[in-house]
Amino acid sequence: MSHFLDIHKTDPGDLRAMIDQARVMKDARAGLPKGTPDADRPLENHMVALIFEKPSTRTRVSFDVGVRQLGGQSMVLSGSDMQLGHGETIADTARVLSRYVDLIMIRTFEESTLLEMAEYASVPVINGLTDRTHPCQIMADVLTFEEHNGPIKGKKVVWTGDGNNVCASFLHAAGQFGFDLTFAGPETLDPEAEFVDLARAQGSKIEIERDISKAVIGADLIVADTWMSMHDAQSAREGRHNQLAPYQVSEQVMDQANDDALFMHCLPAHRDEEATTAVMDGPKSVIFDEAENRLHAQKAVMRWCLGV
Repeated sequence: MSHFLDIHKTDPGDLRAMIDQARVMKDARAGLPKGTPDADRPLENHMVALIFEKPSTRTRVSFDVGVRQLGGQSMVLSGSDMQLGHGETIADTARVLSRYVDLIMIRTFEESTLLEMAEYASVPVINGLTDRTHPCQIMADVLTFEEHNGPIKGKKVVWTGDGNNVCASFLHAAGQFGFDLTFAGPETLDPEAEFVDLARAQGSKIEIERDISKAVIGADLIVADTWMSMHDAQSAREGRHNQLAPYQVSEQVMDQANDDALFMHCLPAHRDEEATTAVMDGPKSVIFDEAENRLHAQKAVMRWCLGV
């Protein structure tokens, strides 16, 4: 069963094949109206369940559009539409959905929900996001970097701010794709030691640097993410803002990186908090290419899962 649960759980050769296929599919669509199906329709006669326990813009739209472009049909289900983990066990939900659909994508809170879904489903399951990891985003980020600046292997990525779920998947990718990563953020928000150790064990240079101006020296890519979770209380927001303010990505910060360094942010963004508007709209920013590439990368992930 080809589940796509996390980057470090997927063979590096398969990851590379997905990135390469995503690029080919994107290039093949150049100049086509957005509603035009792909010439190759490998998901024809396939039904995909898209489950959202968390609100979503990019994940929902990119997966839904991707299924349609590949010739399949999608069924979008929210937490309120289902009895997931409440009136019915996750295991039973997985077994039932597997009788109706060919592929399940789930965006949820607890990693355990994803893992139980995958354990009991008889169709492939894709991690659309959990509180712990966000692998689909990083597949899009690798695709975006490489289409602008060539192979990411051996490059230096700097993550700024909170060592959150997106940061975790970047650490997974560092080991699998062979790049180095420096975390620049407060000690209270360090990434999980398990993920740092995993990347180091695979040969990646992983550093922790509290001074952002030092962290970005020699950087090929600087990445920021929102400082505030959609579920944070106001008091938590204020405390987090105070911790993270020194790690804002400004034009001065970008100038200390390599001349061809890129800036990424997976969005949504609080402009002039985690990064200034001048950086987000500046010449080194690829945030909207990054958002578009969720579509192309996820189409490749779905094809890999289904072997089509």
